[in-house]
Amino acid sequence: MKSAIPETGVPITPPAAGNGSDRQEASLHGEILLRLRDYVVEGNIPEGARVPERQLCEMLGISRTPLREALKVLAAEGLIELLPNRGARVRQLSQRDLEELFDVMAGLESLAGRLACESITDEEIAAIERLHYEMYGHYLHRDMHGYFQTNQQIHERIVAAARNETLKTTYANFAGRIRRVRYSANFARKRQRWAEAMREHEAILDALRRRAGSELSDILFAHLRNKRGAALEHLAEAPDAAPETTPQGS
Repeated sequence: MKSAIPETGVPITPPAAGNGSDRQEASLHGEILLRLRDYVVEGNIPEGARVPERQLCEMLGISRTPLREALKVLAAEGLIELLPNRGARVRQLSQRDLEELFDVMAGLESLAGRLACESITDEEIAAIERLHYEMYGHYLHRDMHGYFQTNQQIHERIVAAARNETLKTTYANFAGRIRRVRYSANFARKRQRWAEAMREHEAILDALRRRAGSELSDILFAHLRNKRGAALEHLAEAPDAAPETTPQGS
């Protein structure tokens, strides 16, 4: 899997002092957060394992203070758990957790698709179409990192087009918790999930172009259900990847 953080480490350049330093600092924080989130989502730290803060600081070329600020955000997103006086570890989800979370996400995306077709603009559809073909390019080049990033943007654009802030906030709260699992589900061996997902996205785009709300709703619900099945298959294929101890509060 391609990681956003190189093995040898490329230090993130700190912001220069002077005018605009607040904006530069915010940009620095955003870059750290993005690269750290990618690193966790792409499975570089096993589920339930401790987050290696010293190693990550060396790889990113930063001190522990900005790293821990980024870890707080990932904890709020549900990707990791903060341990009192003991650092952090990657959140581990049980099979039941995954089933319930994917069902909720399927319902949210289904509703988003129906609402989006009522209010989406031609410009928004065109932007999603451009992302779709960008994603297809990543698929052809077997670039899972680029594919997944673009894929998530498409789903988020559909949710945004629903024009419902409560839905958008609820979706964001749950999306982080299964982002890592949605990524790994593409590697399920029992079926070609990656190719299957691309075909489903073709149907999503077609229904969106026609503003077929009921049809898009059904397609998105089935898309998330299929993703759930692949995620559970992948979990069953790699039982040895789970740690021996079960995290508390999972």
